[in-house]
Amino acid sequence: MSSLTYDLTLAGLSVGAAAALTGIGLVVTYRATGVLNLAHGAIAMVCAYALRQTVVGWQWPLWLGALVTLLVLAPGIGVVLERFVFRPLSVLDSGPAQTLVASLGVFVLLVGGAALLWGQGARDDAPELVSADPWGQLAVVAVLAAGVGAVTRWTRFGRELRAVVDDRGLAVLAGIDADRVAAAGWAFGSFTAGLTGVLLAPYVRLDPYGLPLLVMEVMAVAVAARMRSLPVAVVVALGIGVAQSQLTRLHPSGWGEPLLQAVGANLFVVALLVAALVLPGIGARDALPRTATARVPTPPGAWPVAVVLFLLPLGFAGSDLHTSVQVPALAVVLLSLVVVTGRGGQISLGQAAYAGLGALFTALLAAGRFPGLPRLPELAALAAAVLLVAPLGLLTGRPAIRRHGLALALATFAVGVGVSRFVFAQPYATHGLSLGRPAGFEGDRAYYVLELLLLVAALLSVHALRRGRTGRALAAMRDHEAGAQAAGVPVPSLKLLAFVAGAALAALGGGLLGMGLRAFDPSAYDPVRGLLWFAAVVVLGAESTLGALAAAALLVGLDAGTRGGVAAAVIGVLAVLVGRFPGGVFEALRLAGSRLRLSRPGRLSPSGERVRDRLREAVAHGMPRRAVGRPSGPGGAMPGKTAARPLNATAPPLGPAHGTPATATPSPAGTHAKAAGGAQPPQGPPAPARERHTGGASGNTVLTTHDLHARYGRFTALDGVNLTAAAGQVTAVVGPNGAGKSTLFDCLAGTLRPSQGRVLLDGRDITALPSHTRTRLGVARGFQQLAVFPSMTVRENVQVGAEQGRGGAGATDRALSLFGLGPLGDLPAAGLPTGTLRRVELARALAGDPRVLLLDEPAAGLDSAEVAALSRILAALAADGTALLVVEHDLDLVAGLADVVHVMAAGRIVATGPPESVLHAREVGA
Repeated sequence: MSSLTYDLTLAGLSVGAAAALTGIGLVVTYRATGVLNLAHGAIAMVCAYALRQTVVGWQWPLWLGALVTLLVLAPGIGVVLERFVFRPLSVLDSGPAQTLVASLGVFVLLVGGAALLWGQGARDDAPELVSADPWGQLAVVAVLAAGVGAVTRWTRFGRELRAVVDDRGLAVLAGIDADRVAAAGWAFGSFTAGLTGVLLAPYVRLDPYGLPLLVMEVMAVAVAARMRSLPVAVVVALGIGVAQSQLTRLHPSGWGEPLLQAVGANLFVVALLVAALVLPGIGARDALPRTATARVPTPPGAWPVAVVLFLLPLGFAGSDLHTSVQVPALAVVLLSLVVVTGRGGQISLGQAAYAGLGALFTALLAAGRFPGLPRLPELAALAAAVLLVAPLGLLTGRPAIRRHGLALALATFAVGVGVSRFVFAQPYATHGLSLGRPAGFEGDRAYYVLELLLLVAALLSVHALRRGRTGRALAAMRDHEAGAQAAGVPVPSLKLLAFVAGAALAALGGGLLGMGLRAFDPSAYDPVRGLLWFAAVVVLGAESTLGALAAAALLVGLDAGTRGGVAAAVIGVLAVLVGRFPGGVFEALRLAGSRLRLSRPGRLSPSGERVRDRLREAVAHGMPRRAVGRPSGPGGAMPGKTAARPLNATAPPLGPAHGTPATATPSPAGTHAKAAGGAQPPQGPPAPARERHTGGASGNTVLTTHDLHARYGRFTALDGVNLTAAAGQVTAVVGPNGAGKSTLFDCLAGTLRPSQGRVLLDGRDITALPSHTRTRLGVARGFQQLAVFPSMTVRENVQVGAEQGRGGAGATDRALSLFGLGPLGDLPAAGLPTGTLRRVELARALAGDPRVLLLDEPAAGLDSAEVAALSRILAALAADGTALLVVEHDLDLVAGLADVVHVMAAGRIVATGPPESVLHAREVGA
């Protein structure tokens, strides 16, 4: 027994050593570049194939093949990737969105390239570089870990590495060559990947799909180490390896035997599930590429062409028709990614699992083997399978509520791998399982017609989710999640809806795919295929249903030849270049066409010619050109400064500069109908803000805080804050950076739960309520960084606020009219000037009829004319009874607008009073 334990321990240490190498490479690459290299396993596979090619194929000596593979090829791959894939993304200031998809593209490209070069069959003749004795592998791991730790801690390069990780921009300003640091990190990470591949290849099936997936499974050790600690990664890897080996000694009887055997053979998958779903996620930013423009329009005539192409296989026969049967089924699966990723903005790398479950459940129901349910006809079995799989979308939907970016990518991938390993790969679930076609649709042509009908139904369902109130809410969540929450969108519920709907569509497509193949094939739904599907949808336009159809035809058509891997290679190339056209291929083609299109020389209109003549006369007489245009002074250009577009340049601006008193401006919920109807308010200058706020609703307490505390770890951001915002008053909060102002706003808006204290709205405790619920109660928020939805029009932006808030019928039109946005209603928000976007954001907030308006530095990015217009609007809102709480660094704006000023420092309110006394004391103290 002791001998068996010792042997199993040695075997576990050997596996753990390979996993530790993977963890070291991933951690170093992440620390040097901030990129979680999802292509690590594909690099390992390519290096393993390269060593086999040199030694077995070309008969090189083992030592020479190893030197070339590990010291030339592996680091060279890393340097090439850094130079031509990820460095351009960093130069373009791309976020984790593009880097994630680019790394997936590298993975898919290498897998497809390997399948083209070496075929898809498994090989078992990989040369053995190190003996099965684990001590040599452990020595390699120890030397690498100690060397990396020493270099990071005690060398100049290590200090440069830490500086680049902390802030790449500041590191460059300090004279550090960040590109050299990143290239070194990529080279070392690829070296460890290659070493992992050549060590594992002799003991596993060497094929383009299996080895990359195996290496991705052991990514759990790097995630458990929080992508930072090398010792933790090594210890976790060795511990899991030994535990996995020791579990093989257990042979329980009964129903638990197959489950325990599955866990014992896939303990790294269990660790990945725990690390991805239980541990706090790494990365917090969005992982979906965002388009810089509005919704990409469908090319003219594209849909008729698509209809013709999908009807064309009805004229095929034989193998061509049999191959075409896969296209509509796969299109339905890819439509699930359009819902989850394209419309909902949530990355999902596990849709293949739901497609496989749909096929498996359909087969089990049709065979009468599903527990608790009778045998069903194939078509009824497919419908029942969709209903059974849809709720399972919560497996990835629940983690998506609190995870973003890399953390969500890992969580969805872990679910996909777990389903593949613990369901599809288990004989007790799939042994002897066949899958027929519905009665009356046995032939390929009849079955293709059935698929087309179900594809049309799926397209209509996706279209319904893209339109109306739900569609606008999903688009808002995708474009700016925090802004959507502030507008009242129930983001958690919408995320669950997206994943459940996506799971249902994937199950429908998976069931159709299985019926088309007349069998349940687990390899058709493996996680690597899911990565390929995701990359294909993203590069062809994640929001486009037409892109999903094109991706399905492309994937099936390219792999229909004699050699597999062509589709993966093509999609990989497109995904690697995703940073160049984040909106997908359709947007890239549209932009290319607009640049290449020959345009006629522009000609002036008659009025333009008259203006030109006046300009020439003015210059000839020595007059400045500005005298011919807009006058300087109020509403015009400041002396010595170029005239800027005012905040409300498209409508008669509010305020004294244009003869419109701010006090007469009605609010969106109450007396706004007068302004919307076109009646002109009375003329006259506005009264000072503090005098204006003394009547009506002024003094009625609306929002209060009691002893508010907030902490980030050991740091105290708020320390006993007590604050009151009254109706009809402007309450300002000022203070230095780091004083706790933004944290206070987060607690008031509901995006941060205070560690102690209460937030009350008219006496009601709302401390535990989420931000979208507070919005519906009347607490609206604006952001320092603009929180508009760029893929939507101006009207749709404002409409989201009206629909999700408390605004009634006509609230959208009233808010647009109030801020002079009516003529811009049909324009996309993307590309509009900052001042206009400030108006859009404020109009969206007011369309929901707020009682309390929280504004975090509303004047940020505005010029003096726009700040003046904004001040008049805010004064009018306060005069109409809204409680305004403003965080602002512009003390002139605060002095002219606020009724009460709170000064914050170190998380506390250190002074409170009217602006003339508080701000004067603050200036004296400064």
